[in-house]
Amino acid sequence: MKAILIDVTRCTGCERCVEACNESNGLEPEIPARKQSRDGLSSRRLATIVALPERRFAKKQCVHCLHPGCVDACLVGAITKTKEGPVIYDPSKCIGCRYCMLACPLSIPRYEWDKKLPYMKKCDMCFDRLREGKVPACVEACPNQVCVFGERDDLLRQARERVAKAGGKYIDHVYGEEELGGTCVLYVSDKPLDAFGWPEKVGRRAIMSYTWPVMSKTPWLAGGVATFLVGTYAVIQRRMKLQAANATGDEATRSDNGEES
Repeated sequence: MKAILIDVTRCTGCERCVEACNESNGLEPEIPARKQSRDGLSSRRLATIVALPERRFAKKQCVHCLHPGCVDACLVGAITKTKEGPVIYDPSKCIGCRYCMLACPLSIPRYEWDKKLPYMKKCDMCFDRLREGKVPACVEACPNQVCVFGERDDLLRQARERVAKAGGKYIDHVYGEEELGGTCVLYVSDKPLDAFGWPEKVGRRAIMSYTWPVMSKTPWLAGGVATFLVGTYAVIQRRMKLQAANATGDEATRSDNGEES
């Protein structure tokens, strides 16, 4: 499974990766707004650079979870997790419910609020480029080798070795190894990635592990409610028919009594 390893200590905030992402995805220029997102992500900006303390910078994008909450939340299969690693989006299936936005704990998916026919937007790790044997555009554009692309298991080993051999330069942690059940975008850093919501605001369990106990009972609950409603309808219809039959019988009795008199 493919992944990207990002070394925060090497990032200078040049945004070459962001420019390459915009160009590769054919994104329109960003529209200045009175209320912009704090992290800089939008439907026109699928990758951004987040400022960390002490002049550190880190690239933020979709982390391509191993067990994505957005995939579980999508009602129509517009978002899927590929065997290659990326979590991709098919706008032709999207119904615009925006459940994926609610399901993502890192608030990655963004909506095209300025479009008449809006869709959701997110990084797909340049999936088309991967199928052509290329690396993601952001990785290729980085002048400082901040981003490394490869197999996730290999990058995890490389990240651990980099942390172990640096003599305390890095925080002894590989972000994304366990968070959210594991992700395909990994980080090593000498500063906490609080701006990303890691690790204080994000647990190490996959989102599905929180939602599945409820979602698994939904069909049974829906079936029970449907059965109750059908049963109630049948009882009401039966009573109405009985009342109609009794009313007809009473009229017939009154009519017979009138004729006899």
